Parts: sequence; C-alpha cells; structure tokens
Amino acid sequence: MPKAVVCRELGPPERLRLESFAAAPLAPGQARVAIHAAGINFPDILMAAGEYQLKPPLPFTPGVEAAGDVVEVNDAKGVTVGDRVIVKMRHGAYTDEAVVRPSQLTPLPSTFDYAEGATFLAGHGTAYHALIDRGQLRPGEVLLVHGAGGGVGLAAVEIGKMLGAIVIATASSKEKLAVAKARGADHLIQYMREPFRDAVKRITDGRGADVVFDPVGGEVFENSMRCINWGARLLIIGFTGGIGLARTNLLMIKGASVLGVRAGEAVRKNPALGEARIKALTEWAEAGKVRPNISHRLPLEDYAKAMRLLVERKAIGRVALMMR
Repeated sequence: MPKAVVCRELGPPERLRLESFAAAPLAPGQARVAIHAAGINFPDILMAAGEYQLKPPLPFTPGVEAAGDVVEVNDAKGVTVGDRVIVKMRHGAYTDEAVVRPSQLTPLPSTFDYAEGATFLAGHGTAYHALIDRGQLRPGEVLLVHGAGGGVGLAAVEIGKMLGAIVIATASSKEKLAVAKARGADHLIQYMREPFRDAVKRITDGRGADVVFDPVGGEVFENSMRCINWGARLLIIGFTGGIGLARTNLLMIKGASVLGVRAGEAVRKNPALGEARIKALTEWAEAGKVRPNISHRLPLEDYAKAMRLLVERKAIGRVALMMR
C-alpha cells in the first residue's frame, strides 16, 4: 500500500506520522504519479505547526513539490503513462503516490534527476517571481541576497547573476558562502564577522543595494533599510527570523519600495505569470544555467529529521525526501 506523511495534530515535525492508505480510483481528467522524491520547504514546517497563511483542514499531508513518473491516466489530456514529471501542490507531496490534474504537472528537465526536479520550482520559482516580476532587477544593479545558503537564497543568487546583477550574498557560515560563490555571488558577507549593513556600504562605496532579497525578516529586514540605494526595492520573501518592522522614514528618504512576494498566489491570480515563469525556468534548466543545490537526500521515513535540517539551518540549499 502507498504511504504518506500525515498531520493529524498541529505542532513540530515529530508529531507527524507515516501512514499507509488505500489507493483511490482515478476520476476522469486525473493522473496517478509514482512519487520518487519530494522537496522540503519551510512553508511545510509552518503549515504543520498551524503558522502558515494556508491552513488546510486536518488531517493533511505536507509538501508542495515532488517529482516522479506517471503510472496511470483517466482521460487526462496532455499526460501519458511513463512521463517523467514535476508535481506542483498546495500540500500533499510527502507521499509515494499522488493523484493530480494535468495542470499540476510539468515535464522534468532532462538535465535533472528526480530529487532536483522535486526541489526546483518552489525555490527557483519564488526567486524568479521576486527578481523579475516584482523587483524588476536590471543588469548592473546591486542585489543583496539574505539567507544565501538556503534553497530560495541560492536560487536568487543564481538567477540574479544570470540577469547581470552584482550579487552580494549573506549567510551564517563559510561553507554556505562557498556554495553561494560557486553559484555566482560576487561578494560574500558572513553575518557574525561584520554587520552586513556596514559591509554593503563598504562594498558599494556608500551607494547601497538596489534590490534586497529577504527571506529572513526580523532585524535583517530592519538593517537592510539602512544600506539601500535611492529607489531600492526590498523584496519580502519570508520571515524565518521573525516579523520585521518597517521604519517608514528610512523608506521615504530613499524613495524605496517594500514588495511582498507570494509566487504561488500570484499565479492563482494571474495564470499567465506562471506559464511564462515555468517556460523560462525549464529552458534555463535544459541549458544547464540553473540547478538546485541539494545538501541532503533522506528516505521518506526520516521526514522529521529532514524537516529539522531546515529548522536548525543545517541544510545548504535544498533537502529532498527519497521514496524509490
């Protein structure tokens, strides 16, 4: 019988359970996918704790992205048994079998294995939406990427450099910064060695950053406002370090904008954005220009350990659950 990680009570990853379930018959227009890998994302952890903006009714299975093979179809247009696919979900990816609609499937790039496919669209899709749709990053601008050792941060480093920006990466360790450098970062800042706002001013000769990519929040966001250029765009990706407070006087003085980034919701509001995003990301992947950095691959039964790697900031890039 197929298995899935199930949330029956809100709380830390250890409260989740691995359970078997009966495979459901396909309704017309559905496809069954044998899942080989699922990506771990910070929203999965927040959702299981009841702290995310989306609150599915209990019980539910966490996970927003996976990859595998189509094994059965029932009048699902554009889908064929044997297709290697990426699966997009709002939740439900921590499983070894999923029933989905064709609109949830994207062909797996030929350059990727299943784990890379399962850790691609959430991170790189968020970075794409932030830097292109929201931040409108231009060649030659200075891009400050916080949390550059994480999956979304590394994706922003990679895409920002590809777009022609001067990329400043910040992270908590030399090991994380080394990976950011390998992905294209021009300048590296280790949080504990120098206040990043001083380092940004030093690196830019006092000019400051044009675009700030911030998945951390808290004091990081508050200090970012003190090292920005005129007309800067501060992109709010998440709040792993807490909710930041905006000093409106600093924003006014610099003519700056604070922009919320919700890549999934943007596509639900405007599907054309998603089509353009996936087309570009897939083309870049096939050309070898972008690729997730996966520091850990763990079996499905180690889901709590895998989620803890993100909570404890031990991952560099992405973490994948492996089913087969």
